[in-house]
Amino acid sequence: MEIPIFAEFPKISRLSRECIVTEKIDGTNGLVHVLEDGSVLAGSKSRYITPKEDNFGFARWVKEHEDELRTLGPGQHHGEWWGLGIQRNYGLTEKRWSLFQTSRWSDDRDTVKFPVNRPSCCSVVPILFRGLFDTTVINSCLDVLKLNGSVAAPGFMKPEGIVVIHLASLVMFKKTIEKDEEWKGKNG
Repeated sequence: MEIPIFAEFPKISRLSRECIVTEKIDGTNGLVHVLEDGSVLAGSKSRYITPKEDNFGFARWVKEHEDELRTLGPGQHHGEWWGLGIQRNYGLTEKRWSLFQTSRWSDDRDTVKFPVNRPSCCSVVPILFRGLFDTTVINSCLDVLKLNGSVAAPGFMKPEGIVVIHLASLVMFKKTIEKDEEWKGKNG
């Protein structure tokens, strides 16, 4: 009998650990991939895109801002491409790209660990809470959005919801204001 490779049981993260709650912006996923040689590629959630095969003009925008975006440094930088003509529009007259990695790019980041400022063409998804995971606090973040509207686009009263990033497990969860109980596609 050949013995199969042993699969170790994974460690279980503790729930009562730090989390970050951000506003979930309703747009389309945008990736900027800066290669080691300085080349800059644009991508969507599942593929690389070009100005000829674009996603709401994101690849064209990346090409136009290539020099600025190169300063993000080597690696994949994920964010939301949103605004005029995309999903909720947010009452904007332009499109914006907001980075997801708040610990690295937000204004209140650890500047010793992440000394490089983000390019002026980029924003960051708004942080609504940072602290120990607590469903009461998470639900109150959602209630604040319902009552006050979007933080990313002040004055827009129909924000989509929140994203909770559990830092110990590096797992993300989303909660929407409308139709949260409904599955969006096969993965919910």
